[in-house]
Amino acid sequence: MAHIILQAPSLLAADIERLAAMACAEGVQEMGPTAYRLLNVDPSTQAEVLAMAQTARMDAAWLDEVHRFADCKLLAMDMDSTLINIECIDEIADVVGRKAQVAAITEASMRGEIRDFADSLRRRVALLEGVPESALEQVFSQRLRLNPGAEKLIQSAREHGLKTLLVSGGFTFFTERLRRGLMLDAAHANTLEVVDGVLTGRVLGEILDEAAKARHVQTMAGSLGASPEQIIVLGDGANDLQMMGLAYYSVAYRAKPVVRAQARFSLNVSPLDAVLNWFRRQH
Repeated sequence: MAHIILQAPSLLAADIERLAAMACAEGVQEMGPTAYRLLNVDPSTQAEVLAMAQTARMDAAWLDEVHRFADCKLLAMDMDSTLINIECIDEIADVVGRKAQVAAITEASMRGEIRDFADSLRRRVALLEGVPESALEQVFSQRLRLNPGAEKLIQSAREHGLKTLLVSGGFTFFTERLRRGLMLDAAHANTLEVVDGVLTGRVLGEILDEAAKARHVQTMAGSLGASPEQIIVLGDGANDLQMMGLAYYSVAYRAKPVVRAQARFSLNVSPLDAVLNWFRRQH
């Protein structure tokens, strides 16, 4: 029988009861102040229950079976606006007063309105020509923050034996610092060309686009012998959809509508570590 995990920063008892009745749940289990499990729900109520949960500003995960977290093998994440709170390229542009121009392209690209990610990235990076490399350090130290729950999710993944992968259409300047700081197993991103301490407005080598992101996930999953049911992929933009399609646990975090529509799970109000409540935690 299926279960539903309901999560939100603040949950109202009346909403939980209403959803439990609508789902014909055999029981309600409190998992903590921000999470409840509806037990043995009626599968025919799925669409109605998920729609009502969304209206009530709750994240609802429909699980036909609750697996052990330790049975998963790979946690893969996008960086900008998923693992971290900013779009790094927009903030770099802000240092030289070009944020509005760059952010407009970023937003259109993440919504899926610009189909060619590589082209959109080249256009944005070109606007960074002449920016001092020190601006990257400034963005990293002053503006970049991990999104809530990120450290707990990654630490739990490590404790339960999952490999961790950061795949970003952003830049190695940031992914490498995050890889070291969070002790991630691997990180892949684009490399900004710097000459004499100044950005040239070009990217070195091939651009890491949505297809490349998916290839990195596929390669690591293959090396681990991971099936889709053993892969968790978190993303927020259209260029994350290909890699999310490789995972049973495809998670849209504060995502664009096009991404929420295709992901199996969404976290619209809960922190990143809310993912852990979808699993049994025993080793």
